[in-house]
Amino acid sequence: MSLEVRYGASPAQIDGMGTDDLRAEFMVEALFQPGQLRLCYTHLDRMIVGAAMPTAAPVEIASGADVGTPGFFDAREMGIANLGQPGWAEVDGARFALGNRDVLYVGRGTGSLKLGSDDSEAPARFYINSVPAGADHPTRLIPRAEATGVTFGDKDRGNFRELRMYIHPEVAPSCLLLMGITDLPQGQVWNTQPPHLHERRMEAYCYFDLAPEDRVFHFMGRPDNTRHLVIQNGDVVLSPAWSIHMGAGTGPYGFVWGMTGENQAYGDVEPIPVSALR
Repeated sequence: MSLEVRYGASPAQIDGMGTDDLRAEFMVEALFQPGQLRLCYTHLDRMIVGAAMPTAAPVEIASGADVGTPGFFDAREMGIANLGQPGWAEVDGARFALGNRDVLYVGRGTGSLKLGSDDSEAPARFYINSVPAGADHPTRLIPRAEATGVTFGDKDRGNFRELRMYIHPEVAPSCLLLMGITDLPQGQVWNTQPPHLHERRMEAYCYFDLAPEDRVFHFMGRPDNTRHLVIQNGDVVLSPAWSIHMGAGTGPYGFVWGMTGENQAYGDVEPIPVSALR
C-alpha cells in the first residue's frame, strides 16, 4: 500500500498557481495500478481517496498506522465502487461480490478488509472514499439495481445526466459519507449544470470510462476567478468547499462523486448562474 498526502489550498492561492501546481494540489493521478493499492490522504475534511486493482493476490486494509489509530476503521467509514470487472470484498470474513458499478459501504469498527478480482487477467477496479465517522452503521452491499436513480438536465443543451445515489440516507445510511455515480448518455457533454457551491461539504470526483483519446475539462475556483483541469481516465479531482465544480467531456464518460462535511443534505447547495462565471 502507498499513501500520499495533500494539504489543501485557499482560494487566494490559486492566483499564483500554474498548471502543474493546480494539478499537484487538486488532482490525484495514476491511482489505478495493476496489483496495487494506492491511497491519498487529503486535509480537505480528512477524506482518503484511493484505488485498488488486485490481480494475482488480494490487497488488504487493516492497519491504522497511517491514520493514527490501531485499526484503519477504528474511527473511519468507507465506500468502495467497482468500476471494472467482477471482484469481491471480504469484510471481517464475510464475502461480498461486486459487479461493475456496485458499491460496498464498510462501517466504522471493521477489523480488516480484503479486495480481490474474480479474474486476475480482467481485474476489478475498486475506487475508494473513506472519511472520519462518529457513529456505527452496518456494512452493506448496494448493487447498481438498488441505488436510487434520478435524472437532471436537458438533452438539447448537452447536460442531461443520470445520477444514482448509493451511500445516502435514503438508500444506505452512513455517518458522514455520501457516494454515488453519474453517467452521461451518448451525445451529452456537461455534468453538474449549473455549477454550484456547497460550503458545508467538500467533494471528490473520479472520472472513468473515458476512451484513451478523450479528456474531461473540469472547472474549479471561485465563481469570479475560475481555473480548469484536464482529466484523463481514472483521474480524481479534489474539490474544496469553496470551489465551484462542473465539467465537459470530449467523449462519453461517467464519474463517481463522494462528499463529506457538516451534513448529508444533497440539496444544500448554492447554484451559480453560468453567466456569473469569470
